Amino acid sequence: MTEKLHQFADLYRKTGPWCVAYVDAGAGTVEGLEAAEVRPGNVRNAAAAQGAPPADLEALETAVDPARGVPGPVSRFVLVRDGNVELNELLPGPLVTPKQIHVGPVPDLLPLFKHRPEEFPYIVADVSREGGEIRLEYVGRPGASVEDVEGSTEDIHKLSAGTWGQDKMQRRTEQVWRRNADEVAAQIDRIVDASGVRLIVLAGDVRARGLVQDQLAEAHKPLVSMLDSHARTAGPHQDSFEDRVRELIALRWAAEQEQIIDRLALQQGQANPESAAGIGAVVHALQQAQVDVLILNDNALADRTLLALGAEPWVATAEEQALGAEVLGKVPASAALLRAASLTDASLLLVPNGVLPGGGDVAALLRWQTGPNAPGGNASLP
Repeated sequence: MTEKLHQFADLYRKTGPWCVAYVDAGAGTVEGLEAAEVRPGNVRNAAAAQGAPPADLEALETAVDPARGVPGPVSRFVLVRDGNVELNELLPGPLVTPKQIHVGPVPDLLPLFKHRPEEFPYIVADVSREGGEIRLEYVGRPGASVEDVEGSTEDIHKLSAGTWGQDKMQRRTEQVWRRNADEVAAQIDRIVDASGVRLIVLAGDVRARGLVQDQLAEAHKPLVSMLDSHARTAGPHQDSFEDRVRELIALRWAAEQEQIIDRLALQQGQANPESAAGIGAVVHALQQAQVDVLILNDNALADRTLLALGAEPWVATAEEQALGAEVLGKVPASAALLRAASLTDASLLLVPNGVLPGGGDVAALLRWQTGPNAPGGNASLP
């Protein structure tokens, strides 16, 4: 699952210090109510012990107040800077890593990326011969954007073959179906282009589904999956339909990740690969704004640090690589890599242990080939 990081670039450009809190947000049961009530004070004390400014402490303590009325379990990720809450997200489910309260020169967004699902936009279109309902949804985000396409209903019902007049009416009916399908397909194409949709689920009338798929832009046809059901069916059938949509999303995600890892493995054997492996080579590629996809096994980098820079090239392994940019400080390697990836418009793929070739901890797919004697090569840091 690749995460587009560019949406955080403006945040990463702001100067610190930053207070980061990744904590349980539940209001608690009767037995746990006391723990929830003292949580804000405990978070404040932990940040104060790391030297957070008073204005940040006030903002942080308020931001981590228990989420009353929200079904549990639920977690919270908060970023505070200069007395302002820059980010405050409630995340369904329990903590996926241990609680974190950290004060540093750059924000560490890794807990956020590990907890929340990738922003995966998809369409569910329930189509008929008269038109269709198109729903744009995002994994992990409640609600949907719904658009109804109402086509022509003139001569919509196909007649039995027979007389010449009936055949003529039948041809007119077929034309109406195609025009209606074309309207639905055109609207789906517009939504895909505007939102980066990665899966199109077509449900509803079987003939209408085929017509809509035929009318879609060629680039969008590979995104289509068909479901022999109706999206708007109520009751248990609706639950079954939603389960099948979730299964299609999981399959698409898995296929995308497999494709990325396969591309990486293929590049490993090339003389001038469009890939980098090892922290030294990946840092060098990030310094060149060369990384397309950063592939990170965050667990393997838990004890590594890098230098965060206040301007390009954004990250370095040593001060002599800063190229005149201000050294903001030594930070966790994963935080520095994520920041540099965001500021150079790269995507992120988090992987578990054992996925990267050779048991590596970090790799990247690149926007262009490395040269035969690229500085940094594939060497890791000492």
